[in-house]
Amino acid sequence: MIRHIVMWKLKNAAEAPLFKELLDSCRDLVPGMHEFEVGIRRDDLESNVDVVLVSTFSDAASLDAYQNHPHHNAVGAQLGPMRDTRSVLDYQTEAV
Repeated sequence: MIRHIVMWKLKNAAEAPLFKELLDSCRDLVPGMHEFEVGIRRDDLESNVDVVLVSTFSDAASLDAYQNHPHHNAVGAQLGPMRDTRSVLDYQTEAV
């Protein structure tokens, strides 16, 4: 399994709900996607980013299919101007 975690700091933190809505439209795009959760910061909990995506894929091929899916690319084009920074970590994990 491959865990794919992406974190964003937005130019305008108030846009986090819209950012989440756009990301959520990428759920179940490809076979082999097992988990897909988008979280946004809350003022009463510690964070130094505004949005996080935690997803899990069967293998690197499934993750690659997701990252190259036309809908994912279109969403990425919408999100790009909204973000200040983006951090990513993909790693091997045990089966879900």
